[in-house]
Amino acid sequence: MATMDKSWIMYMACAACLSILSASALKAQETQADSLTTAESGTSVKHWEFTLEDVIVAAQSKSLPAMIAKYSFISSYWEFRSYKAQFLPSLNLNAGLGQYNRSLVPLQDAETGETHYVQNDNMNNWLQLSIDQNIPWTGGIISLNTYLNRFDQFSPYGDKTWNSNPVNIYLQQPIFQYNRLKWERKTEPKKYERSKKKYLEDLEDIAITATTYFFTVLRTQESLEMARRRYENTRQLYDIAQERFNIGTYTKDELLQMELQVLNAEIAVASSEVELRQAMLSLKSYLGMGDDTELTLIRPQHYSNIEIDEEEAVRRSLENTTFSLDNELNLIEAEAAIAQAKSERGFSAMLTAQFGLTQTGDDFAASYRDPINQEIVGLTLSVPIVDWGLGKGKVQMAKTQQEIVLAQVEQEVMQRRQDIYIRVVQFNAQSQQCDVSQKADAIAGERYELALQRFRNGTIGILEMNTAQNERDEASAQYIEELANYWSFYYNLRKDTLYDYIYGKDLDAEFDKLIDN
Repeated sequence: MATMDKSWIMYMACAACLSILSASALKAQETQADSLTTAESGTSVKHWEFTLEDVIVAAQSKSLPAMIAKYSFISSYWEFRSYKAQFLPSLNLNAGLGQYNRSLVPLQDAETGETHYVQNDNMNNWLQLSIDQNIPWTGGIISLNTYLNRFDQFSPYGDKTWNSNPVNIYLQQPIFQYNRLKWERKTEPKKYERSKKKYLEDLEDIAITATTYFFTVLRTQESLEMARRRYENTRQLYDIAQERFNIGTYTKDELLQMELQVLNAEIAVASSEVELRQAMLSLKSYLGMGDDTELTLIRPQHYSNIEIDEEEAVRRSLENTTFSLDNELNLIEAEAAIAQAKSERGFSAMLTAQFGLTQTGDDFAASYRDPINQEIVGLTLSVPIVDWGLGKGKVQMAKTQQEIVLAQVEQEVMQRRQDIYIRVVQFNAQSQQCDVSQKADAIAGERYELALQRFRNGTIGILEMNTAQNERDEASAQYIEELANYWSFYYNLRKDTLYDYIYGKDLDAEFDKLIDN
């Protein structure tokens, strides 16, 4: 039985040594160079050390959400360009070519009242070139155009007529009607400015998500390192326990307990390797990286000297972000809805005026010879007499909706203030939590080293040693957790204020380059 126990112990010792040597060799390979070519696959594996900022920069430039945010902004940019184009003159060419008509048309006798059908056979061709300009202050349209028409009558008699309008000015002016352009001049610039803020907020959302992925990998990376250290230390302790067992100062039960800890530590290493692989694949997938890239994440530090003022953060949140622009747009749109309802309820008119030159002739040259003046002015009216309160009801509905929007905006501003205040308090408190947790991590590590030395000297037992080791691992894991909370709070505050508290400046982007690319 003793021989079997010694054989089993020697087997486990050899297996452990092989595992340690394999892990050491793997670690050495990872730190050799930035690029490594494997003989089996012939592929180049790139090794990078990434900080939290590196991961965020990569996510904000290469991830799918970053592409979506970019093209969403570009779409808003072209929408704004289309809006501004409405205020510029447009050159338009209209034509009706080859409009051939061969049919029977009714013809009524003026004396007898009888209707006869005669054959009609003609062709009509016309061209119109115009420069059109919207009038944003009044909502009207003014146009400068030239027009040419040729009419060929083939049957019942042959005839050809040319008609021209060499110069013609046309005005169409609504009176007491809803002016769409007037309200768009108020809303569209704000919408475009909002799209810029939205893009920056989308980038901060990406930073928040990237931070979550980063610390998920960092936890598993640190867990794997702790598992490997635990395994190595446990193997050393097992060797010590075996020596004591051989000289009779250790019982068989204590030795088996140490052997069981070695096996559990080896299982923990394998499990941590799998978890790290899964977390790393998720991170690289989010960053748009391939399997030919290996990452090692560097644990970030926290900034104990950053203390955010609550009122200043609230002010920045109300001024810098889409929050205030959303509220302003909602109020303007509610006011525009009232104006539209009022315009549809009461008196409205449409003034049309046309001034220019015109002439007709049997040929092209004659139609432009000695043109005569042409003036056409008209006014159309719309006056609802009895609508049974329909127009008034629409106005009242629009006013009620405006009151609702006002109440919602006030409530949202109050809620926003509370949310920002709470997040600032959380962040400032989290900085202190990180300080405490960092000290606890250092103390637990120092205590573990002392306990390890005492165990080697034989002054403490395995239970005390396990307690010190567990406390060290828990303190290290707790510090990483506090760091994860710290940076999560920080990037959420950056999104809510669009302000970088580390560098002390408002967040911005090179929007011109986004559009050019």
